[in-house]
Amino acid sequence: MVNIFVGNISVTTTKERLQAAFAAFGKVDSVVMVCDRDTGHPRGFAFVEMSNDADAQASIASLNGTVLDGCELVVNEARPKADAQSGPGKTQSAMRSHRRHRY
Repeated sequence: MVNIFVGNISVTTTKERLQAAFAAFGKVDSVVMVCDRDTGHPRGFAFVEMSNDADAQASIASLNGTVLDGCELVVNEARPKADAQSGPGKTQSAMRSHRRHRY
């Protein structure tokens, strides 16, 4: 199973439209459009899961940089959540100490 990050999505793009774009390369297992929890408006990115590695890699290579609904998509393999939270050069202790301070 390959989890694909899709960024720079237009606010007018629907889940069905995104699924159709990826389905051209193989079976799409799921599409999750991320929305703001307070407003419910799309946040401009989504995650697409495909079970076939070759199909997923083909979709990443083909769709990255293409225009969908007026926006140039950024498509790549999603990083694990732990990597996204820690960020480059940040240590766990530095992140913990930052959390202690309330602004």
